[in-house]
Amino acid sequence: MIIAVDGMGGDHAPGEIIAGALESLTAFEDIQIHIYGDESKMAPFLKEHDRLKVFHCTEVIEADDEPVRAIRKKKDASMVRMAQAVKDGDADACVSAGNTGALMSAGLFIVKRIDGIERPALAPTLPTVDGKGFVMMDVGANSDAKPTQLAQYGIMGSIYAEQVRGIKNPRVGLLNIGTEEGKGNELTKAAYDLLSEAPINFIGNIEARDLLVGVADVAITDGFTGNMILKTIEGTASGFFTMLKEVYGSSTKTKLSAALVKNELRGLKKKMDYTEYGGAGLFGLNSPVIKAHGSSNANAIYNAIRQARTMVEYDVCGIIRKTIKEGNTE
Repeated sequence: MIIAVDGMGGDHAPGEIIAGALESLTAFEDIQIHIYGDESKMAPFLKEHDRLKVFHCTEVIEADDEPVRAIRKKKDASMVRMAQAVKDGDADACVSAGNTGALMSAGLFIVKRIDGIERPALAPTLPTVDGKGFVMMDVGANSDAKPTQLAQYGIMGSIYAEQVRGIKNPRVGLLNIGTEEGKGNELTKAAYDLLSEAPINFIGNIEARDLLVGVADVAITDGFTGNMILKTIEGTASGFFTMLKEVYGSSTKTKLSAALVKNELRGLKKKMDYTEYGGAGLFGLNSPVIKAHGSSNANAIYNAIRQARTMVEYDVCGIIRKTIKEGNTE
């Protein structure tokens, strides 16, 4: 199994990217890593490994590049070369922590959509209080959505939750302003009917306040709403730990208390760290494309590669392709 990695994408590239790639090679003996990037900049971090191959690239897609233009103009960029390797069959999946819009464009224009999928969706796995997590899609691949697209998100999310996350008969919920049937706007009302008929365990409408207590294994919404929820969760978690740090550092007594519960606090922080679950999968493409967070460290890259490996191992894209095809021919 060959996984292509963008060695130049992300805030901490190439050092943390390469460290995560090397960690994954140690953990998984059944993968090869093909890493794309500026060889001179990557050289200080590289180590000899018989399952690591480096491909020199002369260009990099920057965070402020216009996504579509960058993909079309920078043909020798690490992200473009990585995606092209997947399209050409030289790699089975790809991982990047680079420009999100550019990676979505690379997925759409180079790797391409599965036949029958109207639009791909970006789907991270987010933490829950019980540590199991849930998949949410879409979180920004498309600002707007049609009811048929939300129904396809439900199917893809259910397949991923079952095949990769090992959840039997995963619960799929539709994010709405209330749990009662008939709630919401025209989009959610129409999507509700389609999801009810889909070959999934649809549990109906769910509310955003219940996401972190594990109300569903898969939460479906449009990309505009999903992106705001994602950033609210990120900001809330960050703000909570900042306030906690201030409280525990406010006096000698609280500092002593912090010392007593240091390991527990560290465990809590790890439980709420969504990078432990991997990256955000761009679902609906012909091969697995994983978007790691822009600030990914080595551990986050390792988990993103682990996620890509599992998607290839269980042929998630193939199952989605088969399910959509069968649904379109009935």
